[in-house]
Amino acid sequence: MPKAYVMMNCDLGSEKQIISILKKINGVKEAHGTFGLYDIIAQIEADSEDKVKEIITGDIRNMPKIHSVVTLTRSESRELFQPSKKIVGLMLGQNLAKAYVVIHCENGEEYPTLKNLSQIPEVREADVVFGFYDVICKVEASDEKTLNHVLTKTIRSLPHIKTSMTLNIVDEQES
Repeated sequence: MPKAYVMMNCDLGSEKQIISILKKINGVKEAHGTFGLYDIIAQIEADSEDKVKEIITGDIRNMPKIHSVVTLTRSESRELFQPSKKIVGLMLGQNLAKAYVVIHCENGEEYPTLKNLSQIPEVREADVVFGFYDVICKVEASDEKTLNHVLTKTIRSLPHIKTSMTLNIVDEQES
């Protein structure tokens, strides 16, 4: 199924309203406010690439309080990422600390990076993407301390990662 991640910057204080609107759009799987370079991240899934493009260009980019949009489209890499079963069932609904991480890899090392991420139990999903970044992953942990450890000690120590940027999810902006 075609998938994209959309990172947005918007008017100060409008995040909660925009997230609420985004969550009502058919094809928006999830939307969150974030700390970091971007204010909001949304995950889009639709039956076709054309529908994904329509959601991004017709719905999201036309929202009046959004200033800029960075879109990352997924490469067909779903079968390469098999999340660890260790934490998925155990912590379901209990993960209080969440973040997205966008990664720049050494040339040609996107898929090995994706495979390495699949070995980290707190990495819930990950995709090789086309756009400004090479890989994006969603990390969930039971608390901030564990999340910070995974982000700073585990993911950053993986081979072939040149740079990464973390977008911590802001719970206060969830509707």
